[in-house]
Parts: sequence; structure tokens; C-alpha cells
Amino acid sequence: MVSQVRQFALSKDQIAAASLAALPKIGPKRLMTLLKHHDPQTAWAVVQGRAKPSESVAAMLRTEGLITLLRHRATQELQDQIARRCKSAGMKIAIFGDADYPRALTGDLAPPAVLFYLGDLSALDNRRVAMIGTRNATASGRYLASHIAYDLAANNVCIISGLARGIDAWSHRGAMRALELESKTKPINQTARPVGVVASGLDVIYPREHAQLWQDIAQHGALLSESAPGSPPEAFRFPLRNRILAALSEVLVVVESRTTGGSMITVDEAQKRDVTVLAVPGSPRNVASNGTNLLIQQGCLPIIGAQDVLVALGLDNRRTSANIYDPRPRLSSSDQDLVSTMAGSPFTLDEFVIRTNLATIQAAVSLGRLEAMGWVVGNSGWWEVIEVRQPRD
Repeated sequence: MVSQVRQFALSKDQIAAASLAALPKIGPKRLMTLLKHHDPQTAWAVVQGRAKPSESVAAMLRTEGLITLLRHRATQELQDQIARRCKSAGMKIAIFGDADYPRALTGDLAPPAVLFYLGDLSALDNRRVAMIGTRNATASGRYLASHIAYDLAANNVCIISGLARGIDAWSHRGAMRALELESKTKPINQTARPVGVVASGLDVIYPREHAQLWQDIAQHGALLSESAPGSPPEAFRFPLRNRILAALSEVLVVVESRTTGGSMITVDEAQKRDVTVLAVPGSPRNVASNGTNLLIQQGCLPIIGAQDVLVALGLDNRRTSANIYDPRPRLSSSDQDLVSTMAGSPFTLDEFVIRTNLATIQAAVSLGRLEAMGWVVGNSGWWEVIEVRQPRD
């Protein structure tokens, strides 16, 4: 569970709204219908059968035997359980129309009626870029995602992602690294704080290996979900989460993606909202780049670095200097010479031997060492240097 230092008292309206979100078959649309026609406590009384619904709500409750199901499940026990979970995790609740509800979502096509969050929603007051991609990212994709996210965060652009494996997580790691390093040398408000949008309840960490990343983002930025506490990461929740990612972003960056899947759903949601979509091109032989290459073919602008994203945001800072985040070990001078010699295009082991004048065994050992350090990547007999700049001393 994500721990929070401070506890926040929830109002009766907030507890009622959170309990409504936890009911079965109450998706985002039905929940919004309930709360548009009734205040949260009255809406709770309606589903319990203790208050008269509006005509629109009554018509909704008559479908699919919904009223019988909800009366059975809308118990005081459920409300107490939700309140305990929120208090235990330190969750806060924003209801559509409240003063603390994110402005970026207020005018959306399908805003969440109830938003659970940890951290500080003012992280969304910065310029915002969502970064998404495949869970099965290549080494090059992971490094590029962290590199772009670092540079954007250092330029005070909020990185939003879904905390999934692969590109999402590496984007957030880059943003967190920028926050960690830059806060030592300049005011904290000059480095944007990251925002995570997840599909499960905020007390159900998924994937489990990202527990520390959840903790870091909740502590230093904001972690959001429209799923009630205790909600598992069920498949239907991810497309719903993706619409929130798109709605919060000013620009959507796709680093690596296949032609189908969650990233493409997010792209569709972004295009419905006229959000600019940028894509990182990749090799036609790389399955992980099939989706991004297709997006570029369809007219999305290609990008190769953070400056391209800043241009899309109208924040062209290419004349300013900035440290570049690169998580890899520093190269020795001899390894730097090897990398410099082979940078620019894929190569085989034989080409490596010819260009470097190394013995075959020594060349193979060098490539293995560089791959372990993250400086080259091998694929079907071909090798390629991952060209991400190192920080200057």
C-alpha cells in the first residue's frame, strides 16, 4: 500500500461519492448521471431506495435490473469499508464540480465523476505531456523514454503516464530523476512533478514491482485513479484509464508501440480531443516500432528528442543548456572510443573487428560488456549503439 504521512478527513459527500464508485455496474457514465442529478448523499439514498430519483436516474436504474442489484450492494458496511480504505491509504477525493477537481478534466468529453488521488493535484498546473508505449520495450526505447522525460521535466513540463511496465515506467523514472537532481541546484518549482494515472484502486499496486515508483510519484507528484479503493486491475479498467491520460495531456508522445493495444487506444482518445500526437520512429524490423511507424505514415509528426516536444508545446528551449539524464554507467576512455567508432548505423561482429582492430574474442567480450552496461544492443547478429548523451562533469 502506498503510505502517506498526512491523513485527510473526508466529508460525508466524498464518502458517499466514493461508495457509489465502488458499486458494481456503475461505470463512469452512470456515475456521472447520478451525480449530475443528485448530490452524493442523496444519490446514495436513491440507490438504497430511500429517496426518489430524478426521471433520468430512474430510467437508468430500470435497465438491466440495476435497481435490484444496487439496493442489495449499497450497504452501510460497504460505505464503512471504503472510508477505512481511503483513510488507511491517505487518499483524497475530488468530485466533478468541486474546487479541487483538475481543470484539465472539467471540459473533457467524458470526465470522471469521482477522482481518487494521492499527492498534490497542483502538479497538473504545469504544461503537460503524456508519454506512453509498449510494455515490452526495447533497450533503446527504455533509454529514449527516460531521456526525453528527464529533459521535459527539467524544462518544467509535467510527465503523465500510466505506470505500466516498459515505456510508462521508464518515462516516470526519467522525470523522477530530473526532480531529484535538479532540486539540488535550482528552485523546486522549476522542475515539473510527475503524475501517474492508474487503472486499479490506489491501494492496489499494479504491477507489484512498481511499488517504490508509486510511492515516489505519490510523494513528489500526484497519483490518480477513478477506480474505488480495493478495485483490482481488471481489463476493462485500462481503456477507461487511457481516456484520462489523453484528457490530461496537451501533447501525447508514443515512444514504442505495436499496431494494436493500449497505446493505440490512448492515441484514439487523444485524437478525439484534438490532442497533438507525436511518435518516435523506429526500424521497420523492430516489432515494437510498428505502431509508431504506422502513426507517422498516417500523419503524426515524428520526434527524436525532447526539443521536438517542446516545439510542439511552443516552448523551444534549444538554445539553453541543460544536464542530460543517462542512467547508464560512465564509459572508460577505451570503451568510449569503441562506441564512437561504431555509432550511427547497425554493424556485425565482423565489422566491429575490422573497424576496431580487436581480436575476435576480445571484440565479442567488449560487445558483451557494452550490452550489459546498456550502451549497445544485439539483435539477430546485428549490433547497434544506443546513442543517448552522458551528463557532463
